[in-house]
Amino acid sequence: MTSDLSVLQIRRRFLVLHGLRWLPVGLMIPVTILLMQERGLTLTQIGLAVGAQGVVVLALELPTGGFADALGSRPVLVVANVVGLVSLALLVVADSFALLAAVWALQGVFRALDSGPLESWYVNSTLAADPDAAYEKGLGQGGAVLGLSMAAGALLSGGLVALGPVGPVSALTTPIVIAVLLQAVALVALLALLVEQRPAAGAGALRSSVRAAPRMVGEAFGLLRRSRVLLALVAVELFWGFGMMTFEGLLPVRLAEVVGDPDRAAALLGPANTVAWLASAGGAALTPLLIRRLGAAPGAALLRIVQGVTVVGMALLAGPVGVLIAFIACYAVHGASNPLHMGLLHRQVDGPYRNSVISVNSMVAMPAGALGGVVLGFVGDRAGVGTAMLVGAVVLAVAAPLYLPAWRAARASGGASAGAGRRTEVSGKAPV
Repeated sequence: MTSDLSVLQIRRRFLVLHGLRWLPVGLMIPVTILLMQERGLTLTQIGLAVGAQGVVVLALELPTGGFADALGSRPVLVVANVVGLVSLALLVVADSFALLAAVWALQGVFRALDSGPLESWYVNSTLAADPDAAYEKGLGQGGAVLGLSMAAGALLSGGLVALGPVGPVSALTTPIVIAVLLQAVALVALLALLVEQRPAAGAGALRSSVRAAPRMVGEAFGLLRRSRVLLALVAVELFWGFGMMTFEGLLPVRLAEVVGDPDRAAALLGPANTVAWLASAGGAALTPLLIRRLGAAPGAALLRIVQGVTVVGMALLAGPVGVLIAFIACYAVHGASNPLHMGLLHRQVDGPYRNSVISVNSMVAMPAGALGGVVLGFVGDRAGVGTAMLVGAVVLAVAAPLYLPAWRAARASGGASAGAGRRTEVSGKAPV
């Protein structure tokens, strides 16, 4: 039972499981697009195949969040990991558009199921062990572990590709094979390490949980309607989803523009991405310091502005070194801001609806990101990629005032540091 674990034990298990969750992703990212091209897909087909993931996530994000709240984190995470394992195994052999689209649709199911339950388990278990525990430290360390796992996976992937083919397995397929093995390790670790007092069990409980999931989702939206703090925090994700297209989608184009050679820009982006994820890990590790010095809400607001400034640097600096330094700084800020944002979000809701609220927060970023891709791409085609990045920078920065309600609520409740964000709602009964 979670009550048998100390706060430190819970945090250590969370960090191990979190690292194992993202290590296979780090292996996949550098080779997936190239692998699909090797299998004969055009860029248009690749875009359509990958788009299947977004459609599935958008459809399932909220229902799966409600399901996790109703049934418990452990069973949902087990199913998620099994689906993820199947999708990676299929990617090893998929050689047609239909099969690769199926891979990404399964990845969408995996992501929708996986989004939130592990983090919710960590927060709920920590509070069960010690109601006064400051779980933001663990969230910050989780961000650091994520960055390190992604960086390690990317480095391992590059090394495996450099070794060349292994028998009938192509060089680009080898990292996916290793990712399958690591996903299996993650599943075993999940079964061994994640224990919880489940709200329900058995076939009857499963049926009742399916029926209860829509109610959980409805209650999560009810919390948003009744809480200005929670609504403002979720709204931040809209601006972030739009603005992130600057450093995820436009940066390669901007770097190619500065360098004058797309191939050289691609070569630079490999090690730059590894350094960026390490910087993200370093930023996440600074979360406790930011909370002590500034408070969670003021710190999160300041970081949104600073992230906008780093995007301005990517847009305006003339040389590749300056652009890449700004890019790495952007990821450092990103790594620091996410734990602060999620910590504030968690403190606005009690356990029964935690997964659903996280799913709402996660879901809103997707349509915002799609809109950002269209709008910023349109601006880039007509006014230049630098101008498009400046627009995205403004959108990132103007989200900062949305942290004011959380800051005011923390001050009113006498929260530590006026910003650690003491919980201001109990099961959604006390509007802010």
